[in-house]
Amino acid sequence: MPYYGYARQDRKNKPRVPITARLVADLLTRVGANRILTMDLHAGQIQGFFNIPVDNLYASPILLPYIRERFSGDIVIVSPDAGGVARARAYASRLGANLALIDKRRDEPNKAQAMNIIGDVKNRLAIILDDMVDTAGTLMEAAKALLEHDALSVHACCTHAVLSGPALDRIANGPLESLVVTNTIPLKKEAKKISKIKVLSAHRLFSEAIKNIHNEDSISCLFEIRH
Repeated sequence: MPYYGYARQDRKNKPRVPITARLVADLLTRVGANRILTMDLHAGQIQGFFNIPVDNLYASPILLPYIRERFSGDIVIVSPDAGGVARARAYASRLGANLALIDKRRDEPNKAQAMNIIGDVKNRLAIILDDMVDTAGTLMEAAKALLEHDALSVHACCTHAVLSGPALDRIANGPLESLVVTNTIPLKKEAKKISKIKVLSAHRLFSEAIKNIHNEDSISCLFEIRH
């Protein structure tokens, strides 16, 4: 399952609510799944919800070549929150790019406000890196903050294109110059009409992972070879 739904419900945010990510894990196991193959889980601890093997693939073999081919010059990889710093640092290291972090405060679900930027983005091409884009509120606030700090332009690379609510309108009319996603979620018909959105295929990475599992070979070698 390329996109693990309900991944953000990995903890209780109020009394008497279920941990839905755990519920989904239990349901998958109950119906007979004996191994799970997914990509860029929102929270790594979700793997601990299963009592069967879970392989969490990374989108880096898909996104890194695109970034190298498409962008040049002084690049800064930006994490939109503290939780994504490790991912952003890994990309920045492999690209030889700079690293920045946006300090944001989320007042309520699906509403985020970018506060300040840690790192130098002035006169640099900024690439925001995240595991998913939902309503695109975080992306738009982040893009505005980066441009206010004199970034040359702002682009985004997100693994999962949820694109709910006002996302498409925000992307089409917002300050983001481009958005790169994978096809772990089929792109909506309306989204295909937005020229800013570019879709990269994850089929080859998944097929190689499945082949390696069948042949009892290492999966981690896929990332060592193709980074």
